[in-house]
Amino acid sequence: MILNIEKGRSGMEIYGDDRSGNCLKVRWTSDLLGLPYVWHEVLALTGQTAEPGFRALNPFGEVPVVRLADGNTLAQSNAIILYLAEGSRLIPQDRFLRAKMFEWLFWEQYSHEPVIAVRRAKVHLLGLSEAEIDPSLLPRGAKVLTRMQEHLSQHAFFVGADLTLADIALLPYTRFADQGGFELMRYPAIQRWIKRCESILDLPALA
Repeated sequence: MILNIEKGRSGMEIYGDDRSGNCLKVRWTSDLLGLPYVWHEVLALTGQTAEPGFRALNPFGEVPVVRLADGNTLAQSNAIILYLAEGSRLIPQDRFLRAKMFEWLFWEQYSHEPVIAVRRAKVHLLGLSEAEIDPSLLPRGAKVLTRMQEHLSQHAFFVGADLTLADIALLPYTRFADQGGFELMRYPAIQRWIKRCESILDLPALA
């Protein structure tokens, strides 16, 4: 199927794949802040992100990407949500807490996503066998989830007393962790945090 990337009449347009946690960050941030947008579903695993029209939006061929009302485009999920949430309650005003939020955002992309999201994609989306998957992903993922469990055993959210972009960034792939073979029942503090975030974001609980 050829992707239609013709510019809409007005407003923000989000090009994303609903199966992608990185894309859901952008959707959830926009919804929580009441930002109007048009969602364009881009099936990353079917080659739509390699089409010339999409590459004109994002030369790296990755979702999500947003096209703003002024025609400018922005890629990389955490860059997008930082742009969308600027000046909102999702970014702490306190200098140190804001830096802690960035700390978790960087950790999510460097340590969390490459393990939790990658294994989930290989197991759940691509249907690979265990023999075809890097065996180090399970123990590495366990360390990541243990780090989160330790923090959330002492805190309701990742930064401060309220939900911030740090939580929105870490939520999607953590929420999908069972689909990658990680047993979330072993991490009760994470489970409580997920429910807390689902309530704020008005998300239905995963089966």
